[in-house]
Formats: sequence, structure tokens, C-alpha cells
Amino acid sequence: MHPIFLDLGFLQIHWYGVMAALAAVTAYRIMCVNRKYAGISKDQAASLIFYCVLLGGVIGARIFYVVLNWKNYVGRGWLTIFRIDQGGLVFYGGFFLAAALVVLYSRRNKLSMIAVLDVMAPALAIGHAIARIGCFLQGCCYGAVTQCALGVHFPKEAGISGGAAVHPVQLYESALNLLLGIVLFMLVRRARRGVAFSAYIIGYGTLRFLLEFLRGDAERGVWGIFSTSQLVCLALIPFGTVLLLFFATGSDAFASLGRKEKNGGKR
Repeated sequence: MHPIFLDLGFLQIHWYGVMAALAAVTAYRIMCVNRKYAGISKDQAASLIFYCVLLGGVIGARIFYVVLNWKNYVGRGWLTIFRIDQGGLVFYGGFFLAAALVVLYSRRNKLSMIAVLDVMAPALAIGHAIARIGCFLQGCCYGAVTQCALGVHFPKEAGISGGAAVHPVQLYESALNLLLGIVLFMLVRRARRGVAFSAYIIGYGTLRFLLEFLRGDAERGVWGIFSTSQLVCLALIPFGTVLLLFFATGSDAFASLGRKEKNGGKR
């Protein structure tokens, strides 16, 4: 683990920022490959990635983190709230704001909201897989102390569990997100409209819920035996299941949302 990608003296470029940029570019490329399934242009794909995912996602993730850790910011000056270079993003906060912006963007541009969310699902999953590698290199979102063979040692100066071996939970999540993204990519092309996004909610919710048991950082918020993210997962997994059953049966009740669909909601 080495958080600094490039040190120019007057400017430090962190690995997390590099991997986040790579994640955004990759997500855009994946959306371009599948854009015909949502009837969007390359410019619209770029706008969705920038405004809805990067801008909205980062702001939402930061707001969620600050709310969960508000006591850490009391008396430190309000400008510290904006110091994302010091860490502090919660994925689900970004996910909810990004999803809301996608809905608004789709309605404004007369696009099918469900089709756009479908096309974005594999792009988000694979982009997230790349970003999690950045978390590993940065030393955030780390795992709990472990004796298993997969345990990794971060430098003692990183202040992570005193240098003891911890689960590389960031890499676990990266690998699982990549696998999820591949499955979603195929669903976009082969399944009914709405199935890919529903599967993303279920798939990511499940893997995140399980991996949270291996996390060692307390900043993410803990409520009893569950973390904040796990509580969100417990709500999203059944919600995604209902959506999946709804779309998989071929219902066209959402045809009026955004652009009208043809062929009973099929691609």
C-alpha cells in the first residue's frame, strides 16, 4: 500500500484519485458499448457519468459520510467538510443521489429511465471494482484483523491495526464487483428491461452485506451488530427482489416513465 501516485512537491496525486479517474473512463466506455439498448448518444453517456455518477455520486457519498461522523467535524471549521482528499466517502450516499439525478436527467431528455439504469448497472459495478483497488492502495475501507492466509500487512505508519494482518476486503469487493458487472453486462443484452438494474441492487446489496462483516474501519457507522451499509442492504435487497420479479414477468407499468417502450417492455 502506497497512497501517493506522484509527488511533485507542490502537488500530491493520490492513487485513489487515479483509480477513480480510471473507473470513470471505464464506466463511460462500457456505457458506450451498450448505449443502443437505452437509445442514448455518446454525449449523453458522458453527461450521465459526469453529472450523475461523478458529481452527484461524490457529493452524495460525502454528505452521507459527514452525517454519520458529524461529531468529528464539530469545532474543526466548516471547510473540513469539503476535504475529500482526506478521505470520507460512503458508497450508498453517492448511489442514492446519483440514482435520483439519473431519473431527473432521463425525464428531462425524454429517455427511458429504466433502460438508462439498466445500461448504467454494469458500468457502475465494473467502475466500482476499479475504484476499490484505489481504496486498497490508499489504505481506507480496510478489513478486520485475520489469521487467514489471505491477510495482508499495511505499513505501520498507516495506523491500520498496528501492522497486524487484515482482510484485503477492498480486493474481495473489487473481484466480486467485477464478476457482478460481467453478469449485468450480459443481462443488459439478453434480459427484459429492468432486470439488469434490479439484479444490480440485489447483487451488490448481498455482497456488500456479507463483506461488511470483514471490515475493520469503524468510521462507516455501526448500529448494534450491523453497520449503516448493512442496514441499507437489508432494505434494498428485498426492494430489488420485488423489482426483479416485477420486470421479469414482463410488466410494462413503467412504460410511461420517460420514453414509451415497444414490444411489451422487451429490448
